[in-house]
Amino acid sequence: MKKLLMIAAMAVFGFSNAQEGFKIGAHIGIPVGDAGDVSSFTLGLDGAYMWNVAPSFDLGVATGYSHFFGKSFDVPGGSIKADDFGFIPLAVAGKYRFSGSPVSLGLDLGYGFATKNNMDGGFYFQPKVAYNFSQGELYLGYQGVSNDYSVGAVSLGYNFFLK
Repeated sequence: MKKLLMIAAMAVFGFSNAQEGFKIGAHIGIPVGDAGDVSSFTLGLDGAYMWNVAPSFDLGVATGYSHFFGKSFDVPGGSIKADDFGFIPLAVAGKYRFSGSPVSLGLDLGYGFATKNNMDGGFYFQPKVAYNFSQGELYLGYQGVSNDYSVGAVSLGYNFFLK
C-alpha cells in the first residue's frame, strides 16, 4: 500500500509541475525519394501539444498537413503535370533540449494519412534539429512516410510556442 501511495504522490507532483503548451507553425521543403520524382516542393502546417516530463525532455502529440506540389513534365506535343498530394500525420513527438544550449533534437513517430484517394498512408517519421528562441523554434528536419513507396522531404520550419 505504501508503494502505491508513493507512486500516486510522485505522479501528481510530476504532473502538477509539468509545463504544458501548444506549438503551431509552418514549413517548406524539398521532396526526396519517390516524392522527388513527381513533386517540386512542399509546404505545410505543424501543430503539437507538449508536456515537460523531465528537466530536458518534452513529450507530446503532433499533427499537421504537408502538401506536395506536382511537377510538370515536357512530353511530345505538350506537357503534363503530376497530381498534387498530401499527408496528415498523427504522431507521438519527443524533444530533448541540451542543458545551457538553445539547440534541441526532436523526433515524431506515427502514421501519415494520405489525402489522395489512390494513395495509402504509412509509417510517419520526422527527426529534426531545432534552434530555440523564447517564443518559438526554427528547425531543420526530414519528414517521411514509408509504405510501398517513399515520400519524404527535407524541411525548414518555424513553430510558435503558445502558452
